[in-house]
Amino acid sequence: MKNPINIKELIDFLNEANKSTYANKDAPKVVSSRLESEDYHFEKGNLVYHDTYFGKRDFIGEEIIYKNQQPVWGANYFGFIFDDNVSEKDVYAFLRQALMQEYNDVIPVRGPARFSEGAWSYQFSVSGGLENFSGQEEILLNGKIIYRCLIHGGFVQ
Repeated sequence: MKNPINIKELIDFLNEANKSTYANKDAPKVVSSRLESEDYHFEKGNLVYHDTYFGKRDFIGEEIIYKNQQPVWGANYFGFIFDDNVSEKDVYAFLRQALMQEYNDVIPVRGPARFSEGAWSYQFSVSGGLENFSGQEEILLNGKIIYRCLIHGGFVQ
């Protein structure tokens, strides 16, 4: 089966889209696409990225990439905080910091394999490739897992 988008083109676009939307604390949200959703949108040339999620502390969402107005790639995710004593503001500020890092060690769907800053650590593991993958990201505070996000996705044909 022929890929609906060139892998290099997808990698470059996805990396730029990720750093121009949620991961970038200054990125503007767009008009909600569904009741109570939070949405981000990024376009470059004939490619469009849209990210929609629901929830504040625990969340579920979807990213989709269109090429020439046709969906070609997508991912679903569910993230949650384990520790009620940890501020969601602090967790998601650190998550954004991790997601803004430059890396080449995993496919560009979330962040680097590992990133640390003080007592905070981020780790992302993934199996498969952009065409069909599943992964898990975690945030640890003082060595204790306090957050996890499960993600899977691939080409849409």
